Amino acid sequence: MAEYKNRQDWDLEAWPEMYDKVKDLMGLVLLSPPGLEINLMVFTVASRSSGSLHCQAHGAYGLDGVGVAVDKVQALWSYESSPAFDDRERAALRFAEAAATTPNAVDASHHAAIRQHYADEEARTLLSVVAVAGFMNRYNDSLATVTDEASSVWAAQNLSSLGWDIGKHVGAAHEQRSGPPGGAH
Repeated sequence: MAEYKNRQDWDLEAWPEMYDKVKDLMGLVLLSPPGLEINLMVFTVASRSSGSLHCQAHGAYGLDGVGVAVDKVQALWSYESSPAFDDRERAALRFAEAAATTPNAVDASHHAAIRQHYADEEARTLLSVVAVAGFMNRYNDSLATVTDEASSVWAAQNLSSLGWDIGKHVGAAHEQRSGPPGGAH
């Protein structure tokens, strides 16, 4: 079986000019209205919908880092039926799931639900979060980026019962980072 060789050579950190721009965009989008908590939930659900285990771990770990209860983070895997979410949150999470599906599954009902609960500025942010998640999902999954120790340990402890597994994002000792990009958490 072939192993990943020197994948860190292609990592975003190996291209600092681009990585700085990506971090700036992520910061702008995630901190914009409707706010960090819902934006990180949208990021996590979009990453789950696209199958990005690496980004699921980062999104869920980030939510924990901003004080969202672990039970609510776990409930993202069953947001439709979970009492942890209100109609406003569910509208955003449905939109995220549909927008991150391939082929894209957003339809007029998603637009109507978003317009019922969010101002245009907030709706643009939600769409931007899904788009940024899409970039990160594709980049990190295609590279098989090694998930940092802090995020992967947290996800293994809190998401394994929901089917999360580190998969191809485990790495050799020399590929490990102690924490998530940007020093979050």
